[in-house]
Amino acid sequence: KMGAAAVPTVLLASRPRQSRRILLVEDHEDTNKSLTKLLRLRGYEVESASNIESALALAAAAEFDVLVSDIGLPDGTGIDLIRQLRSNRPPLAIALTGFGMEDDLRKTHEAGFGHHLVKPIDVNKLDLLIQEGSSVALK
Repeated sequence: KMGAAAVPTVLLASRPRQSRRILLVEDHEDTNKSLTKLLRLRGYEVESASNIESALALAAAAEFDVLVSDIGLPDGTGIDLIRQLRSNRPPLAIALTGFGMEDDLRKTHEAGFGHHLVKPIDVNKLDLLIQEGSSVALK
């Protein structure tokens, strides 16, 4: 017998998944590796960077649909990064942070992040934001 839990999966599967190019910026090596791997398993093209400098180099070399960035980086913040990306900024930006205070949320939103995920990151939630954000960005 089918459980209620099977229903959302079916609904999601019926919508075509958007394949997206993601720029992931996360300085914690294990988190970076696991998120890159999990997102690639879901069919995304992922380039990962561990600081602002490497992220800017990747963004200069290719266009990305989604920026997923940690806020605390070794050479600045995700807010510094999104400001420096300006003209080359992906349509969808998701902030990853250890802090979920209202002030933090306001700062990231003002800088241009559409969403804010507090660590530890729930990959299903991140995936959903990317899928939903992609359909909004394409309209």
